[in-house]
Amino acid sequence: MFGNKKEEDHRFYIKSSEDVPVLGRIVILVDRYTGVNYLQSWVGAGSSITPLLDKNGQVIIDE
Repeated sequence: MFGNKKEEDHRFYIKSSEDVPVLGRIVILVDRYTGVNYLQSWVGAGSSITPLLDKNGQVIIDE
């Protein structure tokens, strides 16, 4: 039941992941339904997520 989903059945997938000294872990997630890219970061015990923007302030969307 839980944990038996195939990878393509998950709504989000990890596009990239990086450990950044002092900042913690940075991950780019992509929503399979909308294509919107999100930046998620873990710093200490905290976590945050926000849409990833291009240089013009527009949300990055994978087609």
